[in-house]
Amino acid sequence: MMTAVNHSSLQPPSFLLIGIPGLQDLHIWLSVPFCLMYLSAVFGNFILLFVIVKERSLHEPMYLFLAMLAVADLVLSSSTVPKALSIFWSLSKEMSFHACLTQMFFAHVSFIAESTILLAMAFDRYVAICNPLRYTAVFTRSVIAKIGLAAIARSFCVMFPTIFLLRRLPYCRHRVMPHTYCEHMGIARLACAGISINIWYGFATTLLSPGVDIVLIGVSYVLILRAVFRLSSKDAKLKAVGTCSSHACVICLFYTPAFFSFFTHRFGHRIPHHVHILLANLYMLLPPMLNPIVYTVKNKLIREKVSRVFFRTGQLH
Repeated sequence: MMTAVNHSSLQPPSFLLIGIPGLQDLHIWLSVPFCLMYLSAVFGNFILLFVIVKERSLHEPMYLFLAMLAVADLVLSSSTVPKALSIFWSLSKEMSFHACLTQMFFAHVSFIAESTILLAMAFDRYVAICNPLRYTAVFTRSVIAKIGLAAIARSFCVMFPTIFLLRRLPYCRHRVMPHTYCEHMGIARLACAGISINIWYGFATTLLSPGVDIVLIGVSYVLILRAVFRLSSKDAKLKAVGTCSSHACVICLFYTPAFFSFFTHRFGHRIPHHVHILLANLYMLLPPMLNPIVYTVKNKLIREKVSRVFFRTGQLH
């Protein structure tokens, strides 16, 4: 008589993350840029948050969205990089099954939330340039709060089903994961059963969340550029382009490595595995590190406020 298979008994108590396969000998050297980039990301985003909260003149829609972006960046990098560094330094390579699911959930939720915030920021720039008279009426404090809640709710609803999709799979005690952190498809590929539902769900959610976001962002920028080129004043054109350039840089930094990593995971079987893992780490580290730098360099008001806060702090000591 055949007995029913208990899937929970086939789940490993923990996963063993081996880091970047093929580059284990270089882990200690790779940890140096990883650590510096992470510290820079944490420091830069905390400074942005501190300055935006402290300075009342920055309590405007554009800067409130930037504060949301900084929070998403902190969660995105902090959910993955500390464990990667722990692996590189041979401190701890194990992660319990439930901790792995938790890490995956927060990493993907913060990614989708950040994508939603970038879309909101693109719409903010569209209204500011194409319909400036309605700007204050459209972007009220209430609307901004609702957008922030919508970003969290949307990312939660997209990622919550993946927990059950992974928990239902038998893993036959497979526990060695060639990665530095837990991600949806990285966990699913360890299963000893069909994962077609996971593959199609991951593909659909990528197309319907960040995929749709980047299309709408592109449309908003086409409309913005059309409106900018209709302006008669050259100074007005330069100012409009300047306000959008930092956002455009951030969008490129965020989506390029993320989509490259996503499509490599599914279609780029000829790409070396260590290249894919490095790219997967890149979109967890690069945007959080560079976003505060880009906005501080490109935005004169933020630059002035940051220097003023530090100047005052220096005087107090």
